[in-house]
Amino acid sequence: MRYISNTPAQQTEMLRTVGAGGIEDLLSPIPPKARLSRPLNLSAALAETDLVRHMRQLAARNAHADDFTCFLGGGVYDHYIPSPINHLISRGEFFTAYTPYQPEASQGTLRTIYEYQTMIAELTAMEVANASLYDGASSLAEAAVMAHTPTEGREQLVISRGVNPLSRQVVATYAEGPALRVKEVPLGDGATDLAALQKAVSGKTAAVIVQSPNFFGCLEDVQAASEIAHQAGALLVVATDPVSLGLLAPPGALGADIVVGEGQGLGVPLSYGGPNLGVFATRTDLVRRMPGRLVGATVDRNGRRGFVLTLQTREQHIRREKATSNICTNVALCALMATIYMALMGKRGLRKVGELALAKAHYAAEALTRIPGVRLRFSAPFFKEFVLQLPKSPERVVRRLAKERILAGIPLKPFDRSLKDCLLVAVTEKRTRQEIDAYVQALSQVVA
Repeated sequence: MRYISNTPAQQTEMLRTVGAGGIEDLLSPIPPKARLSRPLNLSAALAETDLVRHMRQLAARNAHADDFTCFLGGGVYDHYIPSPINHLISRGEFFTAYTPYQPEASQGTLRTIYEYQTMIAELTAMEVANASLYDGASSLAEAAVMAHTPTEGREQLVISRGVNPLSRQVVATYAEGPALRVKEVPLGDGATDLAALQKAVSGKTAAVIVQSPNFFGCLEDVQAASEIAHQAGALLVVATDPVSLGLLAPPGALGADIVVGEGQGLGVPLSYGGPNLGVFATRTDLVRRMPGRLVGATVDRNGRRGFVLTLQTREQHIRREKATSNICTNVALCALMATIYMALMGKRGLRKVGELALAKAHYAAEALTRIPGVRLRFSAPFFKEFVLQLPKSPERVVRRLAKERILAGIPLKPFDRSLKDCLLVAVTEKRTRQEIDAYVQALSQVVA
């Protein structure tokens, strides 16, 4: 039952049972300054049918997300979600115990996590993946701390300014605990300045951290970053967009030691910004330092295949000072969505998604930069996201285009004041030529 009503007589009986004279007695522990001082001005109680009708009328006053054309990105994207996902995640095979600690009661959950780990390892070209973390930012921060543990005596993290600025903040917060120093490397023309990276890396560097495609949509030279890191004895951590790996070379093939990313694009809805899916994969020799859960396959005493949690590195299971992380769970529902998405799409489907996003983003960039005064801020190659430099305030452009039901992109001033006249635009496989052309027309009128 979603709603259980109670009568005034029932309320009185409940209050008497708990020894309260009225509702006000229940609220008395709340400090007066935390209490609402003004009346709520609510209407009288409504019958259920009237209440439902009233709530629908209120809801109708909101703008529906599906009524807008979305060019927002910056880490979370409006990708197509195959309809079978919502049907399959509700099947009984996946309604097992909340926690997979009891394998005999949780084979459905453990099996899907094992399949997810296998798919992520293959997609990233790494040897092992965990059961997922909370989101891309927490995965990156966990990777930074993990990279410090096998590189004893190295207390420095070198991170590119092409990494999502919100993720960089999370890394900085994580680094405070083990007293790691975070050194940022500037960009050249949209991608990491490799000469500056070479200069920043030293024998004190535990990890080099880059993102490709980076926050501005540009592709990084991951192989060159790998050579710089490994020559200094540091590990290379690469944050990536898993959707891009259907088309682009995977980080594992380019020398990455740890691969992380935001997996929301793999069949997980936008949901106003979360929950999301933190992807995490690494090499086998680092597996005992990997945070989070890991599901392994085994056999029972009758020789039947089964799945169990294994190699648990959390403080929940081992001595605190030996733990890699205090991450105690994973986003199993989002990981299940991603597993079903990858199974439905397959190798050719993932490649097609990448090809469509690439082609449509470049069509949009070419069309938008034909508008007088609008140009691409960077000339580095990009995947599905790019930065426009505008002749008028990006904030004003965003507000004006929202009235046309177009979500035009993300103004970059809050992230980098040198880009105060720039707008980050994302184009996924869902955008049609008509939608892109409508965006071009609306933008041309705003900046004219």
